[in-house]
Amino acid sequence: MSGTGSVEELGAHAARARAMALLRIRSRATALAILPAAAAVVLLVAVAQGHIGPGVWSTVSWAVAACAVVILLLAAAVAAAVARARPAVSPTVPLTEAAAPDLYRLVRDLADRLDVPAPSAIALTPDCDSWLEDRTHPANRSGAEEPGEGSGRGRRTPAAPVLVIGSPFLWWMRVAELRAVLAPVVAGTGPSANPDIAAARRFVRGLDAAVADAAVPGQGRVRRIPAAFVGWIAKVLLRGCRGHAAEMERCVAAAASGRAQEVDYGLRIVAQEQVGLAYAGWDRLLTRVALPAWRMGRWPSRLDAGVVSALTELSRRDRLAEGFTSRLGERPACDLIEEPGAADEAASLLAARLFHGGPAEAGPGWSPVDWQQYPDEVVDRKWRTEAARLHRVLDAMGVASSVTVGAPGSTASGGAPVPTLARVIDHLASPGADSEALAAGIGAAVARDEEKAAPGPGTEGSPPDAGAGTGPLDLWGPVPLPLFPLQPPRTGTELLADHVVAMVCCAAVDTAGAAPGLDWLDGPALLVDGGRRSDLGAPVLSLVEEGDAEPLRSWLTAVGVRTDKPVRLS
Repeated sequence: MSGTGSVEELGAHAARARAMALLRIRSRATALAILPAAAAVVLLVAVAQGHIGPGVWSTVSWAVAACAVVILLLAAAVAAAVARARPAVSPTVPLTEAAAPDLYRLVRDLADRLDVPAPSAIALTPDCDSWLEDRTHPANRSGAEEPGEGSGRGRRTPAAPVLVIGSPFLWWMRVAELRAVLAPVVAGTGPSANPDIAAARRFVRGLDAAVADAAVPGQGRVRRIPAAFVGWIAKVLLRGCRGHAAEMERCVAAAASGRAQEVDYGLRIVAQEQVGLAYAGWDRLLTRVALPAWRMGRWPSRLDAGVVSALTELSRRDRLAEGFTSRLGERPACDLIEEPGAADEAASLLAARLFHGGPAEAGPGWSPVDWQQYPDEVVDRKWRTEAARLHRVLDAMGVASSVTVGAPGSTASGGAPVPTLARVIDHLASPGADSEALAAGIGAAVARDEEKAAPGPGTEGSPPDAGAGTGPLDLWGPVPLPLFPLQPPRTGTELLADHVVAMVCCAAVDTAGAAPGLDWLDGPALLVDGGRRSDLGAPVLSLVEEGDAEPLRSWLTAVGVRTDKPVRLS
């Protein structure tokens, strides 16, 4: 107990010391602003009492007084801008106590065991992390101000922060594991209640928000010049605060960790392994499974439930993760929510907005998809769309069919070249084939299609003042989505390889009895005789990059794909 207590006390004491250093920076900035006014008062009093003659010194006194008034007005304007600037708030899904009474009870019991204030609310984030977030700024509160949150003169007293929990944790972790992982996070409400730490954090957040406001594009000249001045002052102060603020947060984390050591400490070590596993499964699910659906205008509505399937599959394949699935018989943490399906759907839609930039609501070109429908609604449609795009680019390049289909001639009855796999292979394998031109054409076609599918300026949201407080992204204002793009833009060669793979898969489905499928770790999959074929990438790359069609032709022969048969493109 003494060791734990000493670590906590040392961390708390160091955090308060750093907070006082931040407040001293604020005090020095205030003193610097009023220094000319103090000098002006001294000079004017000296003139009034006759200690200074009425000549040059009187003129100097009034000049200093005029400068002091200007500086005070500028300082007041900067202080008001910093106070009114809205700090950034993490986009989350609010979880009321009525929606999750058991979860609130678990968090309150945990706070009682730690002897710290309970968080004021709980919210979910579509990410594998948990933290405390101060939302006491007036811009972050909707409705009337609660008693005790502030006074009539605008001074805010420290209030308990909001506990933000990563939604994948609730579905993958068991109740005891979640409690162990949240213990150090909830313990952070203790330092947050310290007035000095709370004031220092508000000061730093206000400066950061002022810098962000000054960088908002599209401001007129009347607003841009004052905003730039305020942003410059805030940047100067932030540079002086950076070291103290970082050290204060490290000390707060150390104090919270020391306080939480006696609560489920042994279980926490085991639960941290699940945190790392959840990170791995969540990343694979987003980049390999969700991203192809988002690009097709569909958003999986049960991403968190999919994490369990992805991590179960990872445990089956990865020897290091063996045994993790044995804990799935225990009560999952999502049982602490009254309607886990609704919470999962809300978090899944927010994930699509954050990582891909999808609209805020479902619509004709943005609809949810269940995991059972994913192979037919996403995988097959993705393959058909990319195959059709590939043939449109070949048409634009004047590439004709290279085989006869059903009757003499190389085109269909309408005069257009027949969409066969042989057409693609023969073109890429022919001597002098310009695969770079084909890749560039596909890249341009993808860009045009994505631009058409992108939501218009009026569909992504109204101006920040119009619907403040109505959605998790309102306080981010005109910041473009996605906030956190998953992948960099694909190169032309990568796009060409993806489209050739899609064409091969369509031919396999149409002529060899294959089927579209879903692999929880790798996304769209081709199923042949009920088993997944994962060996298609290398032959396609040989064709695209080297013009060597033999590996792909051998693969097609082994699977039984007919390259001369037309492929359905819609």
